[in-house]
Amino acid sequence: MSHFRQCDRDTPYLLPPSVADWLPKEHLARFVVDTVEQLDLSALTRQYRGAGSAAYHPAVLLALLSYGYATGTFGSRRLEQATHDSLAFRFIAANTHPDHDTLCAFRKRFVAEVERLFVEVLSIAKQMKLLKLGTIALDGTKLHANASRHSALSYAHAQKIEAQLQAEVKELLAHAERADLEPLPEGLNLPEELVRREVRRQAIQEAKAELEARAAARFAVEQAEYAAKLKARADQEKDTGKKPRGKPPAPPNAGPRADDQLNLTDPDSRIMPAAGGAFAQSYNAQAAVDVNTMLVLATTLTQAANDKQQVAPMVKVLAALPADIGVVDTVLAANGYFSAANVTTCIEADITPLLAAGRESHHLPWQERFTAPAPLADEADAVQRMQHELKTRAGRARYGLRKQTVEPVFGIIKAVMRFRQFLLRGLAAVRGEWSLVTMAWNIRRMAVLRSG
Repeated sequence: MSHFRQCDRDTPYLLPPSVADWLPKEHLARFVVDTVEQLDLSALTRQYRGAGSAAYHPAVLLALLSYGYATGTFGSRRLEQATHDSLAFRFIAANTHPDHDTLCAFRKRFVAEVERLFVEVLSIAKQMKLLKLGTIALDGTKLHANASRHSALSYAHAQKIEAQLQAEVKELLAHAERADLEPLPEGLNLPEELVRREVRRQAIQEAKAELEARAAARFAVEQAEYAAKLKARADQEKDTGKKPRGKPPAPPNAGPRADDQLNLTDPDSRIMPAAGGAFAQSYNAQAAVDVNTMLVLATTLTQAANDKQQVAPMVKVLAALPADIGVVDTVLAANGYFSAANVTTCIEADITPLLAAGRESHHLPWQERFTAPAPLADEADAVQRMQHELKTRAGRARYGLRKQTVEPVFGIIKAVMRFRQFLLRGLAAVRGEWSLVTMAWNIRRMAVLRSG
């Protein structure tokens, strides 16, 4: 008698199998389906006309995308193949196989709805008593755009190409005038060559116009900052009666710079510094993470590499969260977010800011770790009060929660969920995809918290 289990691939089932029996009871795919079924998808279903062949229900497609992003399978072709190869995806799709065109079209069509569904998932977490608001950690991470930095066109190079195209058009027209006197090079089709260069010239002009518009917007901001600096120097001279030290600020220059660049594949993306001193075509994805649960509470996405201007937009998103989710009382952020204006913004929103005012040493002397700071002066402003709080033992302990909160979330999204590059293009679409990624993270995290 054999001591091995029998393996029979030929005997048919006496009864049809149930997809409900395919996965363990606590499997993530089951939790994804249960969560998606609680969402209000009426805004999605209303957009289906009901004509033609029967469509896949948005709940099925959204669950496939959510589970795919949560487990590192987000390309539409890979998702389609997974509905054949993976029991988890088969379970979610109820043993059907949506094709990659359907999945891709659904993601592009309804990506804007995901930002609302992201908030609904947070409400579900609150109902499950998994979300306990209070302190959040704010940080950003650079994620590659669906474009290569080698597809970027600088303003100087655009001018060079435009001049080259104009010269080539003149040369081709000269050939056309001499066509009766001398033969054209073999294979040369003058109308086709002229049309090709006209199309390229129009594309170059559109790129230049976009760069000029960006330069005008930048100049307006720089001009306002320049005027503010001049006013500050004038006020200081008026108050002290002495001329301020240092050189007066230089006025900004109008117009595009030679190195201003536009990516022809995804014009909304920007070249940003990457790890190791390199540069990549990227977006700056922001997330506010609850320190108690590591759930992402709010997201924003920006084209700016610097985080200094990202506090106000995040505070605005947090203020728009439903009241039943809870109230944020403290925000932790690294020194890249520090400015007096950001401190004021948080205080006006009834949020206590703990923003590092500079880079902190990794190895503080023991005397500093166990010694209380000097008493705070009565006339101290908001920034000084915050800095004083960060020097206390309690303040340092609270600020220390930042690294162990938001950075692991980014690390898991990039290393475990394997999301390092957006699939969609354009600022609005990419912002929706970032909401989809963080919603998938939240569902994944909620599945862990409920069993904890």
